[in-house]
Amino acid sequence: MNILLFLIPLSLLLVGVAAWIFAWAVRHGQFEDLDTPALDVLRDEPPAPPAPPPTGDEARGDAA
Repeated sequence: MNILLFLIPLSLLLVGVAAWIFAWAVRHGQFEDLDTPALDVLRDEPPAPPAPPPTGDEARGDAA
């Protein structure tokens, strides 16, 4: 039974910390846009084209 004297205040402390973190997240707008991040995964954008390899003077560093 003595362990309850430790566990009950500890659990109340953890609930208080969780409530504080949730309140902080709400105040800082963490829950404002819940739809866009989920839709970003579904966007089918083509990958950027690779850069062409350097040729001639560009490869040697003799640019005019």
